[in-house]
Amino acid sequence: MAVNPLVELHKAGQSFWYDNISRGLINSGALKQLIDQDGVRGITSNPSIFYKAIKDGADYNGQLAELFKYTVLTAKEILYKLEIADIASAADALLPIYESSKGVDGYVSIEVDPRFAHDAEKTISEAREIAKLIGRPNIMIKVPATKEGLKAITQLTAEGLNVNATLLFSVVRYAEVANAYLDGLKKCLNSGKPIDNVASVASFFISRIDTAVDKILDNRTEHALNPAEKEWAESLKGKAAISCAKAAYQTMILLFSSDKYIELKHKGGKIQRLLWASTSTKNPRYPDCLYVESLIGPNTINTMPVETVKAFKDHGKVSRAIDFDLKTVDETLDSLTDLNINLETIAQTLEDEGVKQFIDAFEALLTLIEDKRKNH
Repeated sequence: MAVNPLVELHKAGQSFWYDNISRGLINSGALKQLIDQDGVRGITSNPSIFYKAIKDGADYNGQLAELFKYTVLTAKEILYKLEIADIASAADALLPIYESSKGVDGYVSIEVDPRFAHDAEKTISEAREIAKLIGRPNIMIKVPATKEGLKAITQLTAEGLNVNATLLFSVVRYAEVANAYLDGLKKCLNSGKPIDNVASVASFFISRIDTAVDKILDNRTEHALNPAEKEWAESLKGKAAISCAKAAYQTMILLFSSDKYIELKHKGGKIQRLLWASTSTKNPRYPDCLYVESLIGPNTINTMPVETVKAFKDHGKVSRAIDFDLKTVDETLDSLTDLNINLETIAQTLEDEGVKQFIDAFEALLTLIEDKRKNH
């Protein structure tokens, strides 16, 4: 029987999560097949994924028809009832993995209203409500890792909720997120609650970093003062994202071998694993499995969209890569600095754009539901 690279990832210490969810995926048995045959160990979702699922399929029409009878329900309340039904079903399908892995894997992520990305209190309140409505132990609440989101990450962790800190583009911000999680675990422990059932991941977005940096490098190449500068800028293309991710991994190693964590580990505290998101290559000149093959290693997750899943299953190569060739990582990051390319400034722009994209998709979802209600 042919080796399935998706299944092999787990042997290298990495969990394969699926960046997709829909009622059709669940009801058709396709999700079960992904779990049983392809080694899926978790699911991530976002407003864009739900928009496509609700817009393109008829799977939600029956529930929508029932919900439209209740005229007091807002579009957002209807949306959450649709989402929660899917999330709960997927969580039930993944529960055996959650149990066998002792709460390491088997999670389904659901996002709070992205319009609260810069409001910690509203994020905290809504996260509590969503977790209560779903009522499953293997749910992760997605919280945008904005400056304001750090407070929400700490508080929700302190309350024993599982958090997926999302929209990370910066190594500096990742360190802040990891410390926010550790602070939350400490508060949870100090309040007398167990921490061995609390999990968290930090979702570091990959391809968008290269898209942004490559655009600057293209400009530098075009306006280079000499051939050497042109060649230098050209040589850095497609390297920024992987270098940032590998640097973040080294930060994870340091933070989760520190005294701050070791004290919590003895009480059952879990490592907040890095999750590689946005791992489809946007540049057609780059190999389609680049952001999977380059970031394989222990205590990591790769959440892949459907096209990347197909590509990696077909011709992906599995070998530990996350902590290899770190000298090149340092050289790449140093060169970008020497070229006055500020990765922190780029990361902030990408975070702002990411929040806006999530808000736009969320509001498009609400409009879609209202349109369906009018035409019902």
